[in-house]
Amino acid sequence: MFSHCTDPSALDGLAWLSCYLTTGNHMLFYASFGTVLLLAITAPAALIFGFGGAMASRSRIAGVRWFGRIYTSMVRGVPDIIFFLFVPIALDQGFEWLRSRVYCDPSVPVRQGNEFIVCAAAKLPLSTSPEWVHQAYGIFLAVIAFAVVFGAFAANVLHGAMNAVPKAQLETAEAYGMSPRQVNRRILIPQMWTYALPGLANLWMILIKATPLLFVLGVEDIVYWARELGGAKTRAYAYPHPDWRLYYFLAILAFYLLMTWGSERIFDRIRTRLSRGQATAAGEAMRKAAT
Repeated sequence: MFSHCTDPSALDGLAWLSCYLTTGNHMLFYASFGTVLLLAITAPAALIFGFGGAMASRSRIAGVRWFGRIYTSMVRGVPDIIFFLFVPIALDQGFEWLRSRVYCDPSVPVRQGNEFIVCAAAKLPLSTSPEWVHQAYGIFLAVIAFAVVFGAFAANVLHGAMNAVPKAQLETAEAYGMSPRQVNRRILIPQMWTYALPGLANLWMILIKATPLLFVLGVEDIVYWARELGGAKTRAYAYPHPDWRLYYFLAILAFYLLMTWGSERIFDRIRTRLSRGQATAAGEAMRKAAT
């Protein structure tokens, strides 16, 4: 905060605004934009879940194949918010149950009627932990929940992309004596990305737009702070103002539009790179343009 902000009641105009926008809560609001960007790590995590689900759906082992199909069908068939609430609770209770076996009296059941109760030493995070630890733990659970949900959609996209790879190429590789693992590693997986990229790009856009669901998980994200800071403040506050939520949400709107615009530019470059030399419509168009 600036040195001239010691007495907010004596400020007006730009001086008042500069002090208002640099309060502690506003710094947390600005940091929450970083939280949304941090969720970009959800994309590779979801891709790992999706790739595992897609490969499981193509497995020759019946149990593994049905597991992959049930995972993709079940998650895609249930509203996202159900899994966003279920996965963090299930993980949190699972972690605390494991810790209770070590730090608590094992003879005391954690299920007492409808209540899930563990001793204080098994709680996650500990009550003595600083606030940032609680926030980081909530974000960790959110990343896992997002990865599970969007991994199922990614699995469906990747499974379709694998089926789009010409079978003649796979059969030719087998005729040359390649094992199924070599066919997957050298032919199927490198080829499928060209077909999967449009679906994965759409999935990334949906993931970006789903980040406000962090608010449902108790994480203080940009939506939470926009509502808190933008609401009308009376003279009981150091910086009273009318209802400014419209302006805060317009800032969030601009932020998401900028993210989607930048993502489109990046995916266009990746699409061009992957299409070069491929036996696809895009690759053929690039060859004609080069000649």
